[in-house]
Amino acid sequence: MDFLLQGFKEIANDPKMIAMWIIGGILIYLAIKKDMEPALLLPMGFGAILVNLPLSPVIGSGANGEHLGIITSLFKVGIEASEAMPLLLFIGIGAMIDFGPLLTNPKLFILGGAAQLGIFVTIILAAMIGFPLNDAASIGIIGAADGPTAILVAMQLMSNFVGPIMVVAYSYMALVPIVQPAVMKLCTTKKERRIRMKYNAKSVPKLMRILFPIIVTVVSGLIAPDSLSLVGMLMFGNLLRECGVLGSLSETAQTTFSNIITLLLGITISFQMQADAFLSIETLIIMALGLFAFVFDTVGGVMCAKLMNLFSKEKINPLIGAAGISAFPMAARVVEKVGIKEDPSNHLLMHAVGANVSGQIASAIVGGLIIGIILPLV
Repeated sequence: MDFLLQGFKEIANDPKMIAMWIIGGILIYLAIKKDMEPALLLPMGFGAILVNLPLSPVIGSGANGEHLGIITSLFKVGIEASEAMPLLLFIGIGAMIDFGPLLTNPKLFILGGAAQLGIFVTIILAAMIGFPLNDAASIGIIGAADGPTAILVAMQLMSNFVGPIMVVAYSYMALVPIVQPAVMKLCTTKKERRIRMKYNAKSVPKLMRILFPIIVTVVSGLIAPDSLSLVGMLMFGNLLRECGVLGSLSETAQTTFSNIITLLLGITISFQMQADAFLSIETLIIMALGLFAFVFDTVGGVMCAKLMNLFSKEKINPLIGAAGISAFPMAARVVEKVGIKEDPSNHLLMHAVGANVSGQIASAIVGGLIIGIILPLV
């Protein structure tokens, strides 16, 4: 009989588990009711409940925890040992990306770079608050709205807050449609939001499409070697798409492969959502700093577009600067919706996609640069 009551006794001794059940329930609610990144938030939410049940064997069992549970094993093999899961996910993301809109308008590269500004501002702010440099850098990368990059940077820099950083990074990715429109409107006038842009629909030569991922990989490897894992997997996935001879593999990478990795990654992240480590004042501060980084990245992209308009004959709608973050393709879709709301006949999607895929590359390179700069210092 005592065995049947053991779980209730554990909860009475550690009521923080119940708080994590509530957090898990909120994530599940957002996934199902609000359709906010359900492939990620649902497994994360369920996993948060699963790892916070008393005596849960998914974490481990045995007197000294000598038997690793399934979620512990997935975390140690898929994330801790090699960061394999987030890197493999980048193959699928690369296969989804069409760099055509970027290649037809290369100046959109500038917007992708500018939209990483919040990362560096947040690193400085977090360090000033008192976070060690490795933690400050790991928190700053949340602003890119790129979960795999956030995981890689936090793990490589051996951050003490890997769990909160993972959860916050993916949560803010899901909140792109809610947070970004308000920021975009605050930074632009109605006249600016109604600027029309011509889209050159000329086709990009196949040779250029094939050479682009190869060239980006080589250049990234030379200027930011620590970004090569992320950039290399992203570009490999894109090469599968563009080569023209691996159609079935490209389709598999975009769908089945990506879905499986996403589901496994979501529930594996929950290993870092155990109540004792997750519920702390530092987690709340990280959430605030992550939001600041995300907002400031959006501001950086929008303001860069406005600055470019001072020197350009063909004006850029500043809204597309907000798509310079890495959240693909959500940020581009948000820009299209905001633009249509201002002018139903003004379609900005293709321009926003160009900035968005530029941000995907930029965030991976910036992540590698941060690792290369910070790691020797810590």
